[in-house]
Amino acid sequence: MITSTLGLARHGRDHGYAVLAVNVFDDVSLRAVVDAAVAMSSPLVVQVSVKTVRSIGTGLTTAMFRAAAIAAAVPVALHLDHCPDPDVAADVVRAGWSSLLFDASDRDLVTAERETAKIVAMAHASGVDVESEVENIIGAEDGVGSEISRHSYPVEMLAAVAERTGADLIAPHLGTAHGLYASRPELRPDRARELASLTDRPLVLHGGTGLTEAEFRAFINAGVSKINISTAVKVAYMTAARDYLAAADAVGGRDPLAMAAGAGRAISEEVTRHILIFGSEGRAQAASARGTLR
Repeated sequence: MITSTLGLARHGRDHGYAVLAVNVFDDVSLRAVVDAAVAMSSPLVVQVSVKTVRSIGTGLTTAMFRAAAIAAAVPVALHLDHCPDPDVAADVVRAGWSSLLFDASDRDLVTAERETAKIVAMAHASGVDVESEVENIIGAEDGVGSEISRHSYPVEMLAAVAERTGADLIAPHLGTAHGLYASRPELRPDRARELASLTDRPLVLHGGTGLTEAEFRAFINAGVSKINISTAVKVAYMTAARDYLAAADAVGGRDPLAMAAGAGRAISEEVTRHILIFGSEGRAQAASARGTLR
């Protein structure tokens, strides 16, 4: 069933778990993540990058999601990830997506607040939730982002900006980074806890790939209730495809559907592992009651 991102994140916050928000990039990855959520009776946020939307098209992406989610016996939301472009944001709002992340982290705070407020007003008029990012999370995600820290603000300011703009969820900088870690990051669950004490808006952790179970749990215990996973899914997909091609070369075989099936299984395993860590297994029925669309 198609549902609200905000509702799912609120239910996670209120019940001590995090909803998995996982990036997909084709029909194979989409079906694999939904299948894993159904098997684990877990709520799920399906995320799509601006790069993927531009590649596949908003209409086809929406149709693929609806086909996969409507029949699923778990609540599933559709979210546009890291969007700095108001035109793309407006496009998915018109298409009826559950939510979007308006990424204004490359702007100064005054500009970021002004533009975020406009996006929130437009989205809310159509019942779409908005996640806000005004201070940048290190690393690039499908071409969006920066390898250096450009903006960081006191948590009191983040809470105040979210209140003034009306944003539904907040994506703060918590020491994580997009992509694979070259060294251990300096994580800030303490900063999440401080921000959670100032606002009732759900907090979102970006750059989750590579964290340990204990590190994930520290963030969830601090108040994070939506955790994004992207790189781990891409690695699982590419590794499975590579292994299939190596085996196929050895015997002279070529079966694209078999390669896709193997990649799908690898993604489902990765999604299942994160669902168990985040504590969302068996939460589907309860979350569906809170996850209704606006």
